[in-house]
Amino acid sequence: MHQPAPDAQRRTLQAIRDLLAAHHAHFREIHHEPTYTSEQSAAARGESVEIGGKAIVMKADEAFHMFVLSAARSVESSAIRKKLNARRSRFATPDELLRMTGLVPGSVPPFGRPVLDLDLYADEAILLNERIAFNAGSLTDSIIMGMQDWRRIAVPVVFPFSKPAP
Repeated sequence: MHQPAPDAQRRTLQAIRDLLAAHHAHFREIHHEPTYTSEQSAAARGESVEIGGKAIVMKADEAFHMFVLSAARSVESSAIRKKLNARRSRFATPDELLRMTGLVPGSVPPFGRPVLDLDLYADEAILLNERIAFNAGSLTDSIIMGMQDWRRIAVPVVFPFSKPAP
């Protein structure tokens, strides 16, 4: 199992807190037992899985990007390749993710720059939710905030790239 860098976890959580405070966003922070699935995270937060913001790092041709979608949905890779004019796409490996962010799968928050140095894209379906909930740099820290605030602060490029989960 890949071990996250504790300093990267702390830096990421603090960077999110600072970013949200600088933009006067209201949010709720929850510390919970480690969660390894979207369903476990939703239960620990007392929220539905649909509002979970799943942050997926993918490589399209030669560049890595972050894609945020509802935890109740799956990535439609062909839509991503089409939008980015890419011939190939794949999920980042746990080692690549750790090298890029210091984080492990499941702990990546839905923020690109200035929190994580990645281009940020959001699936249009998640924007229909009133709130977004996400792990904030660790498997034990979550943040729940209003979707309008998240969109205003994160400034993702929005397009459809998800399908209902099987």
